[in-house]
Amino acid sequence: MDFELTDKQKMIKNMVREFAQKEIAPVAEEIDKEEKFPHEIIKKMAPLGLLAVMVPQEYGGAGLDTISYAIVIEEISKECASTGVIASVHNSLVSWPITEFGTKAQKEKFLPILAKGEKIGAFAATEDNAGTDLGALETTAKLDGDEYVINGSKTFITSGKDAEIHIVFAITDKSAGHKGISAFIVDKEKTEGFEVGAIFEKLGIHGSVTSELIFKDMRVPKENLLGEEGDGLKIALATLDGGRLGIAAQALGIAQAALEESIEYSKNRQQFGRPISKFQAIQWKLADMATNIDAARLLLYRACHAKDQGGRFSREAAMAKLFASEAAMEAAVEGVQIHGGYGYIKEYKIERLFRDAKITEIYEGTSEAQRMVISRDILK
Repeated sequence: MDFELTDKQKMIKNMVREFAQKEIAPVAEEIDKEEKFPHEIIKKMAPLGLLAVMVPQEYGGAGLDTISYAIVIEEISKECASTGVIASVHNSLVSWPITEFGTKAQKEKFLPILAKGEKIGAFAATEDNAGTDLGALETTAKLDGDEYVINGSKTFITSGKDAEIHIVFAITDKSAGHKGISAFIVDKEKTEGFEVGAIFEKLGIHGSVTSELIFKDMRVPKENLLGEEGDGLKIALATLDGGRLGIAAQALGIAQAALEESIEYSKNRQQFGRPISKFQAIQWKLADMATNIDAARLLLYRACHAKDQGGRFSREAAMAKLFASEAAMEAAVEGVQIHGGYGYIKEYKIERLFRDAKITEIYEGTSEAQRMVISRDILK
């Protein structure tokens, strides 16, 4: 078993790290403070292939493997978790399902646009009464000639306000239950009846604008149906498996940043005549953080490898997302504790990391939902 990154993966890691430190780090605090969507950064990411990491080269993508994708999201998230989740959703929840389930015409139409960053993507599944239980969707889509008429609403949509290409899930056959859900590619710019509702004020990831979406007799061309009618739940679950890898990578980036901030601070902070890094209490916190981060990274890379081998990887993805998100939260909590009073002040990066970490235990399936996935698999 080879635990080493390939030369190409190492090159990608170094490239993205340099980009993140040069372009993202200097404005990350501003993005958080002003709750500003990082449009300029996103534009700079596109030429590097960071918005289409796994998209085939024939459609303008980088055509890389999933481990490379995880590396990209981790390195971006180390500097700005908001930018990390925007890139994760765009890559894994929008570009990937179009690549996997789209027709040739859909791929040719939408993937190059997404790869170039001309339009940002969002995944619109969650509703007020349908979160973990996607079968409870109430948004409907009815075929009317050559168009589907969609009515309903979505909530907690990452990039919902700023995205132009949305993967929208709706009921096309109420009598079919879960099998009556379908997926649609919606181009907001070319669609009437598409409204952005409330914008949510959040604890963290302030640069990732989260909003409601409202559909009032929204007409979508029939050719924008993704897959077949009734394929929606299958598409959603397969997509979310991959999406969890992106969030695990985001969590890993947050955790790694918390560790690095804590190491640097502990070496410089003097108490009782010596750096606090000399005290065993601090050393053990750092040791636990480092161990959890290494374990999370191995779980993530294993899941990424499983995805690239084909077949289902739900259990591996759930384990990676569960462990990495909880490792991020623990690292952030301990990082604040190591910083003491300074950890509670916005001037220090650890405070932002603390706020950003919590969401990784919630979206793309809560930690409880991941445990459901894992337990079902091991008990079947």
